[in-house]
Amino acid sequence: MVNTVTPEARPYVIASILVATFMAAIEMTIVATAMPSIVSQIGGFTYYAWVFSAFLLAQSTTTVIYGKLSDLFGRKPTLIVGISLLLLGSLLCGFAWSMPSLVAFRALQGLGAGAITPITATIIGDLYKLEKRGRVQGMMAGVWAISGVLGPLAGGLIVDHLSWAWIFWINLPIGALAILGLALFLHEKVEVHRARIDYLGTLLFCVSIGSLLFLLSEGDVQLWIQLALGAAFVASGTLFLLHERRAPEPIVSIELWLRRLIATSNIATLLAGMMLLGLTTVLPIYLQGVLGRSALVAGSTLSTLVIGWPLAVMFSGRLYRAFGIRPTLLTGSILLPLGAVFLLFLGPQSTPLVAGIGLFVMGFGMGLVSMTSIALVQDSVEWSMRGSATASLIFARSLGSTIGATAAGTLLNMGIAHYGNGALAARLRELLNQPAGLSHLADNPLVRYVFDHALRWSFVGVAVLSVLTSLAVWLIPVAGRPVSEAEPAVARVGT
Repeated sequence: MVNTVTPEARPYVIASILVATFMAAIEMTIVATAMPSIVSQIGGFTYYAWVFSAFLLAQSTTTVIYGKLSDLFGRKPTLIVGISLLLLGSLLCGFAWSMPSLVAFRALQGLGAGAITPITATIIGDLYKLEKRGRVQGMMAGVWAISGVLGPLAGGLIVDHLSWAWIFWINLPIGALAILGLALFLHEKVEVHRARIDYLGTLLFCVSIGSLLFLLSEGDVQLWIQLALGAAFVASGTLFLLHERRAPEPIVSIELWLRRLIATSNIATLLAGMMLLGLTTVLPIYLQGVLGRSALVAGSTLSTLVIGWPLAVMFSGRLYRAFGIRPTLLTGSILLPLGAVFLLFLGPQSTPLVAGIGLFVMGFGMGLVSMTSIALVQDSVEWSMRGSATASLIFARSLGSTIGATAAGTLLNMGIAHYGNGALAARLRELLNQPAGLSHLADNPLVRYVFDHALRWSFVGVAVLSVLTSLAVWLIPVAGRPVSEAEPAVARVGT
């Protein structure tokens, strides 16, 4: 299976996948802004968190499955099916009559969104050689950064001037444009053979990973539910591994995932996902609650992370040519703990500039690590396995993000219990549960003290994860070859 996209058609293909990526990236932020208005009209506040969880669970669980399907049937049909499912879910979300129906349709959106990130990244690996891939990946990272800024703004404008349904229906013309571009310009020669889809493996994988993600994202459920989810994860996971070793066309190739390059890259990606989500979860509330800054300042400080990331990705090609692949990868790994050190020096009298510098350094390091690891993994396998290999990295990042957000909340609660007596801890939690509670923390020095020291536990956890991520990156096997020798001997596009 190879792509036969001409050089003239490549810009149109890239434009199409950028449009698809923007649609998936903006989905979370635009919905978050509109949710209070939606709840006020259709009720069901108890299902509030599930509007987000259902989407993320479905998206994360199906990522690996779509990667395998793209290897079997081609990138183009699999991605178009994914986008179509997302559009169908978006259409139905706009007609939701209750919160349970909205949650169900959001899950349908997530089932489609799971195709977009792994397959678009795989298409870039198919279309461009290593030294040219960074510029396009940088554009993709830039789309994620822009969506993070435009999402809340667009959500607010739509809710203020139109029906809330349009936050979902706005996807319809965007997705249709992406499908049209892919249909017209992305051409593949797919080897015709009778594929045997691993239905049982797919079911076991969904049950196992779905149980794990639900357990991690909903930690406040009753103990018996947690035990049942844990048992379901272990049992279905064990059956999945046993089945995949015997399946003729496994949905997850155990042999592929155990290759040293892919295994170490996945471990590094999982740890990085934990680090970044833990950081982005606690740093904004630290800036507002301890430093007494506004939400705008907190958001601006956090944006330095998403500025450094795409910059590093865009410059990665030049760094490969100037210094080689391995030095570039290791430089990125060193920048992670270097940036995390800045967070350890934060205190009530600190300026947000300290956090901003640390975030920019970490973002730049993550850009180098993520871009290089994806490129190495893609170029280590043939075309027919590239989708599965890329999806493994996307899945590892998603799983790490879920674990990181949960771990950050756990460390915060442990810190509050450790530094605050009963009354102080209760007062702090009371303030945190109020809409404007963070802005009043500075009025009580004792409560502020407890919050400051409790959050520092999370910063220490981020620093530890940054060191572990760096160590995992150093274990990735890559020779210090120049780029021209590092190119794989696989069929490339353009004839």
